[in-house]
Amino acid sequence: MSQQRRTGAFDLSINHPAIKYLVADTDTVVDRMNAKLRDGSAKLVWDDKTGYIKSVLDLLDVPVESQVMVYTQTSLQSQYIKMDNPRAIYFNDRVSVGYIRGAGLIELVAQDPAMGSIFYTINETNVALPTAGRDSTNCLRCHLSWDTLGVPGMSILTTFPRKSDSDYANGGFVDHYKPIAERWGGWYVTGKKLPPRHMGNFPLFMPKPAPPPAPRASLDGLFNLDGYLTPYSDVVALMVLEHQGTFSNLVTRATWETRVGEESRIVEAADALADYMLFVDEAKIPAGGIEGSSGFTEKFLAMGVKDSKGRSLRELDLKTRLQKYPLSYMIYSPAFRAMPDEPKNLVMGKIDRVLSGEIKDVKYAHLTPELRAAIREILQETIERP
Repeated sequence: MSQQRRTGAFDLSINHPAIKYLVADTDTVVDRMNAKLRDGSAKLVWDDKTGYIKSVLDLLDVPVESQVMVYTQTSLQSQYIKMDNPRAIYFNDRVSVGYIRGAGLIELVAQDPAMGSIFYTINETNVALPTAGRDSTNCLRCHLSWDTLGVPGMSILTTFPRKSDSDYANGGFVDHYKPIAERWGGWYVTGKKLPPRHMGNFPLFMPKPAPPPAPRASLDGLFNLDGYLTPYSDVVALMVLEHQGTFSNLVTRATWETRVGEESRIVEAADALADYMLFVDEAKIPAGGIEGSSGFTEKFLAMGVKDSKGRSLRELDLKTRLQKYPLSYMIYSPAFRAMPDEPKNLVMGKIDRVLSGEIKDVKYAHLTPELRAAIREILQETIERP
């Protein structure tokens, strides 16, 4: 049976008896927010310009500096999305929030320890007791595919400009493997320092090739920003979101394979997650590096746990790679900590063997002896072991 199943992704039904995704109880930060809204210990406050989005971000502890803007029409509410009315996305390690000015819904995806990505919407109407309702059926049209590893998950895309609105939208899935020059099609990209080549900031429709748009530190003056929380679509936030999306999908896949119980597939899923966390084959940042402009980099670093030397896995390099110490900061995330023991121990065991030098495969050559030693020291002081 295992030889006939597709490798690299969960290929059974989301309604498999060991999974029961559509009917399972969940425990996410959105579920906990709902409980507080219902018992009166928290409240969503309506704003006439921005609806509930400010209040949602506050209750979920999502930094506004994480804002990124996408203008390809790929959302559940695609009819509202235009270049001058993009979809804003905000996120932290546990939840992502989508907001479109003038649209009827705020969209959320939060991580559950057993089920992975859970989708919700909040109606943008000023009512007495607004809450987030679970909405899997509509969201899974885009958020369940081989790109999401066969589990409901994060889906971050780059799209090519089209000659007209009758042309098919081409593009692909993005994570930290994708070359920078092929990222961000359909996204605004802002920063103090941007790569010389990328696909962001181009018009949706271009009859003929155009020169790359000029770098922008903000979106001020590009279109009317009234109703948005910041004028940024930060390049560093985009790169962090891309890394985090596939990490979440890999964790869900490993968790689901464990619940089904086929040993070889648990090992395969854990191995893929370990390599991803170690940034094997990460696309290089071009010469000159990148620098954001929204304050996200500083906010992101401040959230990290530090060792006695002041080092943190949330320190960013941004010169040649994403992280200064190439082991994913998501190792501290609730999603990873809540993984079943079998795949988590396999992941941690492989990471330990790579960092100790026991595994010497060339694909780990980016982890110099100095980096391996530093990461091991950081982990020894900052992570709880079973």
